[in-house]
Amino acid sequence: MSTDSDDVPLSTDSDDVPVEESCKHYQRKCSLVAPCCKKSYKCRICHDEVENHKLDRSSVRYIICVQCHLEQSVQTNCKDCGILFGKYSCLVCRLFDDNTDKGQFHCEGCGICRIGGRDLFYHCPKCNMCISVQIKESHKCLADISRNNCPVCLEDIHTSRTQVHVPECGHLLHLSCLNGMLKHGSTSCPICNKSLLDMKEQWKMMDEEISNTIMPDAYLSYLVNVLCRDCHTESKVAFHVLGLKCHPCGSYNTARIGGDGPAPQFDDLGNVQELNIESDSEHSWETLSDEEVNELENSVNAPEPTELENNTEAEIDNGNTNGAEENNTSISSNNEIISEPNPSNTSNNVTDDFEIE
Repeated sequence: MSTDSDDVPLSTDSDDVPVEESCKHYQRKCSLVAPCCKKSYKCRICHDEVENHKLDRSSVRYIICVQCHLEQSVQTNCKDCGILFGKYSCLVCRLFDDNTDKGQFHCEGCGICRIGGRDLFYHCPKCNMCISVQIKESHKCLADISRNNCPVCLEDIHTSRTQVHVPECGHLLHLSCLNGMLKHGSTSCPICNKSLLDMKEQWKMMDEEISNTIMPDAYLSYLVNVLCRDCHTESKVAFHVLGLKCHPCGSYNTARIGGDGPAPQFDDLGNVQELNIESDSEHSWETLSDEEVNELENSVNAPEPTELENNTEAEIDNGNTNGAEENNTSISSNNEIISEPNPSNTSNNVTDDFEIE
């Protein structure tokens, strides 16, 4: 991007706009003149930390050289003393930085600068964000997914400088927010209730715990209907106070949907009566997401498939099995996405190490 060096600066007097001599965010040799408040700051983040408004980086027209204090139009070198404002310079984002170890690059699709190395990322036109080339073919595409807020802290994901996690369902959230959820025992997506991590080991522990916790005889024949929030199938399973296991996939991330079998009945003395009273419950006492409610309604209203349709559906399912197993991914705040999301291992997370200035 070229800069018109003939632009007349607001002022060549450095005393009019005091220059910040240090910046904890970037190593650079210029300050930005904020048109919103007519003050100078080393970067937009320094500005936002002290002002009650945000600096629109694209609105910045003038910068001040730290060495000669000349205010001038945005460019890579000082037009007076010739000093280079940053070894990495992006005139679109008004980003200057001498530390090039970050692997900065400007993504035209995202409209901002990222870090992590251009060769390691691919801009998905449907997701409208940069993702790791490692999951280019296997990630789940959701239209403009990064243009949403984190469902936990409600901060904008696309311009966030905080590392981001991308679960199998594709709903982005900050890695720090995910870790906070895990500390409180929450492992399901706040949007769709699907498991945020690979829970196979946890389900094995649940199997062992349930096998060691025998239910009273009255409950041995008590079956309940559940919807699995991971594989989205319904099944009738044996009731257990610790958890209800999905038969098809083995997940315990399930919700009761009503229409249960005969429930144990007790008299006033606590003695079990015969299981001869059918449950009239038609709805779950648990909270289902809108996606789960719609899926249940569609399954109830769907016509009976013909034999040909069943065969076709089976072929499609078989064809997609391998792809589904590869879908666990993570992002980092700089949108680097890597398979097998594991919040305890930041190397498996996409980085919004795309640094955003």
